[in-house]
Amino acid sequence: MKLMWIGIWLAFMGAPVSDLVGGGHAARPTALGWLGLVAFVAVYLALVFRHTSRPLARTTVYATLAVLFSLSVVLSLTLGSEWLVLFVYVSVSAGAVLPLRLARWAIPGITGAMVLIGLKTDDPGRILPAVVIPALLGGFSMTGVRHLVRTTIELREARATVAQLAANEERLRLARDLHDLLGHSLSLITLKSELAGRMLPDQPERAAQQVADIEQVSRQALVDVREAVTGYRRPTLPGELAGARTALAAAGITAEVPTDSPEVPEKQEAALAWSLREAVTNVVRHSGAHRCVIALTQRQTLDGPLLELTVDDNGHGGGAAFGNGLTGLRERVTEVGGTVTTGSGKAGGFTLTVQVPLGSAS
Repeated sequence: MKLMWIGIWLAFMGAPVSDLVGGGHAARPTALGWLGLVAFVAVYLALVFRHTSRPLARTTVYATLAVLFSLSVVLSLTLGSEWLVLFVYVSVSAGAVLPLRLARWAIPGITGAMVLIGLKTDDPGRILPAVVIPALLGGFSMTGVRHLVRTTIELREARATVAQLAANEERLRLARDLHDLLGHSLSLITLKSELAGRMLPDQPERAAQQVADIEQVSRQALVDVREAVTGYRRPTLPGELAGARTALAAAGITAEVPTDSPEVPEKQEAALAWSLREAVTNVVRHSGAHRCVIALTQRQTLDGPLLELTVDDNGHGGGAAFGNGLTGLRERVTEVGGTVTTGSGKAGGFTLTVQVPLGSAS
């Protein structure tokens, strides 16, 4: 495509070639004319092809353009008006390789030089209009093509950047989901394994029940991970409340857990459910608490109704170091227009409060 676009201008070489073939010059000027023409075309193609593939140094560009301009002047003055067409190629080259701020002045300057030389010909009124318009049009059209190519490249780079950002965001989402899913399930499996180990010598039946629970939790964790990977899993508040009750009881923590939950929009419910799961997991793993209170409260504010989730324990505050879990939790809640606050609990432990609007997230 580049060869077609650049080579199309070689059609204007018909006039110099015809002048040499027509036999209007002596043998020596004809030979020098062919040599000059071949040199001009070679330098022109090398400059445009090389620079559009990988930009040349600025001094090299200027020197090459000076060579093309000098050949055009010498051949036009010595061989006649048919050679004025060489200035069209110099103009096209200037439009192709010079910065726009320089090309806008160089193209009219090259065309002006061509006009001055053309005025010395026998019939300037016939020759000049035939080459002035192509020189100006060709030069400025090449600047437009360069701008179009540069814009296309920038758009491709921007598209690649957007795709990379989207991939990074998806990886973060997947990492966050897996952390929330596996952190809860593996904590529960660990607790039940410890219980089964303690019960095994004296209470084999209860130990067997704990092992059965471990199997069930493991199977559910596998299903959850598969659904999270495919992007279809959406936790629910009733399910997470039931899971919290089971996990806290297995850890020997006295729990106050609501038996039901109000209707909440899908996205807000998912954010609250993930928050509850993360909070309960950290109470079980880090807090050292003996009591945990979970509350769901509807509130009316100036901005509309909201639902508040509170998880309060009487531990030593270890849940304050959520790390990645708290970071992911804040991201989820912020996406639905909610807020997350943490602090010391009423009994000296740790309190997590999550508020989400009951309307659509703005």
